[in-house]
Amino acid sequence: MDMDGEAEENSRRVQVRFVTKLKPPLKVPPSSIAIPSNLTRLGLSTVVNNLLQAGNLDWKAEPFDFLIDGELVRMSLEKFLLAKGISAEKILEIEYIKAVAPRKEEEPSFHDDWVSAVDGSNPGFIVTGCYDGLARLWKAAGVCTHILEGHSDGVASVGVINREGAESITVATASKDRTLRLWKFNTEEPVNNPIKIRAFKTLRGHRGSVQSVAAQTSGDMVCSGSWDCTINLWQTNDNTDGDLSIKKRKVNDHADESQLEGEAVSTLVGHTQCVSSVVWPEHETIYSASWDHSVRRWDVETGKDLSDIFCGKVLSCVDVGGEGATLIAAGGSDPILRIWDPRKPGTSAPVFQFSSHTSWVSACKWHKKSWFHLVSASYDGKVMLWDLRTAWPLAVIESHEDKVLCADWWRGDSVISGGADSKLCISSGIPVL
Repeated sequence: MDMDGEAEENSRRVQVRFVTKLKPPLKVPPSSIAIPSNLTRLGLSTVVNNLLQAGNLDWKAEPFDFLIDGELVRMSLEKFLLAKGISAEKILEIEYIKAVAPRKEEEPSFHDDWVSAVDGSNPGFIVTGCYDGLARLWKAAGVCTHILEGHSDGVASVGVINREGAESITVATASKDRTLRLWKFNTEEPVNNPIKIRAFKTLRGHRGSVQSVAAQTSGDMVCSGSWDCTINLWQTNDNTDGDLSIKKRKVNDHADESQLEGEAVSTLVGHTQCVSSVVWPEHETIYSASWDHSVRRWDVETGKDLSDIFCGKVLSCVDVGGEGATLIAAGGSDPILRIWDPRKPGTSAPVFQFSSHTSWVSACKWHKKSWFHLVSASYDGKVMLWDLRTAWPLAVIESHEDKVLCADWWRGDSVISGGADSKLCISSGIPVL
């Protein structure tokens, strides 16, 4: 009787044709084959690897993901077809892609306190901010080349300023000491021990901890969000025109070197609680997230709040990306990562909600070259990779032993993260594209 049941199960087969946009030697023959309908992603991956190995005896198996009608398969074929109302009578076309998951975990880079900020926008290095008041540059795992000294309290946010045609690197840091600082250096210098550098400019004006900093695409300005409920805009230039003055300040009873000081060019007012996160994806548009439960879009030229999205939760992070670089992702005091499409007016309902985390979502970042992929970090100690084509995480990275406070992409195929375990972690070899 058991054998009969097994035979019946094996007899449930569907005709499929595997297709892919991947280049040879990752292409299987275009002919259709019959496979058991109870296969899941792992079983489908085995079938494709067997087909590839049949045409290439040296083939080494690797994991694949599968799309049917543009949606990732995250259950058995049979259940998927039933859920989507797809007929199993005709030949089913299944697209396969490389599974998006880390292939390697680098050795962690240790700090002296919580790692609260990370920026991976430059492929040559990673910038971290730490509760010890220092920012650091890392050329690779464990290889610290520069230490940025000067803040008197924890660094809450860091941002690389990519100025057009600039030979040196400029970095902005935001701190709980209520200031921002700008730093300039050359990363090509040969380094045996980390170089300690001082900021060339200090930006003062916030009345509370500065939680977030983001650079304009041209690199001419940065914006900052603060516990004082405001967003300030600042010039990043290093001359003494306009908003600048040169001052000597005493540090520990010793005269500090002369340093430029800047005042805010303008202030964006509207949030009623802490501005926890800012991004500046377009020249004239800033987005902000706040503890007042809102994401706001600002016109830089007029200073006006163009649109608000309210979600009923304290928000701690925001990023803009995805299709057309228009989708807004945000997370906060509940475990849900929410995504809105502002091209669909008249509703503040998210178009996607991802709910696999079990605690506060502390960071979210879109992949710069993919319409579908983003990463999130949480106080539950996990970093998750997401694809808009499925509600389940593609991968869960568990490199940290405590709350994860920040995360970003690096070099297109790595995820970097920092947390309350005082570690910078790098998960690499992630085939997003």
